[in-house]
Amino acid sequence: MSEYKIKDGKKLRIAVSGKSGCGNTTVSTMLSERLGVNLINYTFRQLAEEKGMTLQEVIENAKTDDSYDIAVDTHQVELAMKDSCVLGSRLAIWMLKDADVKVYLIASDDTRAKRILNREGGDLEKIKEFTAFRDSQDSARYMKLYGIDNSEFEFADLKIDTATRTPEVIVDMVLDYLLSRGLVERA
Repeated sequence: MSEYKIKDGKKLRIAVSGKSGCGNTTVSTMLSERLGVNLINYTFRQLAEEKGMTLQEVIENAKTDDSYDIAVDTHQVELAMKDSCVLGSRLAIWMLKDADVKVYLIASDDTRAKRILNREGGDLEKIKEFTAFRDSQDSARYMKLYGIDNSEFEFADLKIDTATRTPEVIVDMVLDYLLSRGLVERA
């Protein structure tokens, strides 16, 4: 049983975005669990697993084949439009235009690299280099495909710096915002 319920049986769609290592997946997962709604977090990582490829292979192929991005982005929005959900992806706040709440998570490059190191292991300097490369590639693709500048997120309802906050605190901040807007109530 979730702690909160969506008012009047309406559908609630929450979009959570941020760069790799900002906490998108963790926050989106916890938020969906506490609200009792579906989590949609379909990314290049899941696409790579489905295709039997590495994440780096998918990223490399996506440079010259737009179908990778389009497949991920289209699938996410289709899933999100079916029911109440939390959509966690780098482009969620831009792609899910009908989201009731848009949350953008922020963390420094160093914080992000350390989190990725803790999650995946490896060498911190190589992770920093790969993350910077990935950010650059992602930004160029988003602009080319959709005309989206993913450094422009001022329109988000909530912008949360995750560097010094636990995922639990971040989720509580989002839930407090939902309560203040009358989108949910305590169960």
